[in-house]
Amino acid sequence: MKPIIYITQKLPDEAVAELQQSYEVRMWHDDQTSAPKEEIVKQVKEAHALWAMLSNQIDNEVFEAAPKLKIVANLAVGYNNIDLDAARKHGVMVTNTPEVLTEATADLTFALLLATARRIIEAEKSVRSGDWKSWSPMGMAGQQVGGATLGIIGMGRIGEAVARRGQGFGMNILYHNRTRRSLEDVKYAGLDELLQQSDFVVILTPLTEETRGMIGERELSLMKNTACLINVARGGIVDEQALYEALKSEKIWGAGLDVFEQEPVPLDHPLLSLPNVTVLPHIGSAAIQTRLSMMALNAEAIHSCLEGRSVKNRVC
Repeated sequence: MKPIIYITQKLPDEAVAELQQSYEVRMWHDDQTSAPKEEIVKQVKEAHALWAMLSNQIDNEVFEAAPKLKIVANLAVGYNNIDLDAARKHGVMVTNTPEVLTEATADLTFALLLATARRIIEAEKSVRSGDWKSWSPMGMAGQQVGGATLGIIGMGRIGEAVARRGQGFGMNILYHNRTRRSLEDVKYAGLDELLQQSDFVVILTPLTEETRGMIGERELSLMKNTACLINVARGGIVDEQALYEALKSEKIWGAGLDVFEQEPVPLDHPLLSLPNVTVLPHIGSAAIQTRLSMMALNAEAIHSCLEGRSVKNRVC
């Protein structure tokens, strides 16, 4: 019998075609939602490989149900949705998709920064709703980006790519990272210093026990009342209630969020009620070419693992 691969969400035909030649590929039927946890547990009982989405929580319950499982390929660069200790315990390797999403995510980060600063979504809605009556000297006035100070929390590949875009806008670039980097025209700053000096604070750090809740009431209170917070990393890094209070009371000027602690974000979430928040549905890497490249990395990892070859992009 052919080894079995289970994919937790429907992917494009071109992403799975090569695997289907050598393996039995089983796939969730919907391309908009991922398989529920109980379905994943059911399917992994026979699976040799699991191709997971960022929205899937792959924990000890999943690994306990999967005696044949050799690999979990995660369609993301982050892997906080996977219990790595449980994976190691059960002898299952885990892979991710680094590098190929750097430029697309940096593009989206800067687009979200610009949209937040210049109130793009709010202004667009005013046109469509008929609220735009005439030109006004301060109508839809936002924050200037060119020449402003950009503070980047998490200076990995994506952080460097965002910094390059900021330099193109003549911005002064600060960064905070666990380790200092040798970067041209970019200055290291302590977290408090970065928050105090930056006009735009961009979060690009992974979600870990160290970074969970990293930006809370105290940190937000250090920011300028004209500053914007941009989060394209993970929702759990920011205390969302503290952010809501800071925005509502105008302690900071605006926020652009591509990620939330709970996704999809509930429609009654307080942050969605604020006009000075620009929100997106976690689309950081959602460029067609990038997503297909990510899928190709996952497919390659699965194929290499099942054929007993060296596997790239292992995280455990």
